[in-house]
Amino acid sequence: MNEQAKKTQSFGETLHGFVQSFGLPRLIIAGFLLLLFVMAPVVGADFFTQLTNTVNRFSWNAVMVLAMVPMIHSGCGLNFGLPLGIISGLLGATIAIELGITGGLTFFAAILIATPFALVFGTFYGWLLNKIKGGEMMIATYVGFSSVSFMCMMWLLLPYHSPNMVWGLAGKGLRTTISLEGYYDKVLANFLQINIGNLSIPVGTLLFFAILAFLMWAFLHTKTGTAMTAVGSNPEFAKAAGVNVDKMRLLSVIMSTWLAAVGILVYEQGFGFVQLYMAPFNMALPAVSAILIGGATVNKASIPNVIIGTFLFQGIVTMTPTVMNSMIHMDMSEVIRVIASNGMILYALTRKTEATK
Repeated sequence: MNEQAKKTQSFGETLHGFVQSFGLPRLIIAGFLLLLFVMAPVVGADFFTQLTNTVNRFSWNAVMVLAMVPMIHSGCGLNFGLPLGIISGLLGATIAIELGITGGLTFFAAILIATPFALVFGTFYGWLLNKIKGGEMMIATYVGFSSVSFMCMMWLLLPYHSPNMVWGLAGKGLRTTISLEGYYDKVLANFLQINIGNLSIPVGTLLFFAILAFLMWAFLHTKTGTAMTAVGSNPEFAKAAGVNVDKMRLLSVIMSTWLAAVGILVYEQGFGFVQLYMAPFNMALPAVSAILIGGATVNKASIPNVIIGTFLFQGIVTMTPTVMNSMIHMDMSEVIRVIASNGMILYALTRKTEATK
């Protein structure tokens, strides 16, 4: 009886340890997502189709969530200025198309063209955040919103002439939505893609994210990466140890801005369109929410936080409308998606206070 009691106690301690390490909120969200997957076939939605949709959305958004990691490590907080990096990627994409580059090569040309924009914008952004230490997230929000509004004018004024992008009658000003057919539509998704019945796995996109995630992990374990983490954990100690605090913060902002530029290009190749004007306005919120749901705080984040958070967030946003529509037999997918996504954003933003505990 004692042995049985010990086994029960050991199992209870193991279970408690798992709940503590994984986190009760993430466990509840994961359980809800699992319930949605179980209910999908019951209400008439194909399980493998829904799994494909979830994996696809994960692969589109994971790089933009990864962009949060360097700024969190350096103590700059959550990157609400993500649209600044997204604009760099959009400039890279539109200029690559304007230059007449076609096929999958457009994707890599867009990354090359976006890189100098990301470096310039990231340097300015990082300099600004260094000037207002302590209020980074509030200022970042205004930087993101104002940059999107400014570019709404620039998309009309910049001298683009490609007939695939400009308004037909006016002959100038970019369209709201630009098709990537003939350019880099599905360039990563179709690479090494696995198709088994209704299940489709975009191996190329997942592999691209895995490479970037590995490089980020490797960087954080270098001398510079360790110094960046030290700046985020204790800037006074880092400064006393000879670390240039402002330089580390600036580097993290530039890295985050560049990853956001690459992230939007990955998103576009999966989505099949470039969306301009107000499209990037709220794109920071899902990325911020995903990494917080994954277990990150305002001064600590890891690659598993990115993977878990992105899958949970995108899984809920994908599955909830489908299952609910099939249950109530009404097309309310957009309403339900807005409720689910904004509800998760609201929940995630309340989790950031865990960092102070």
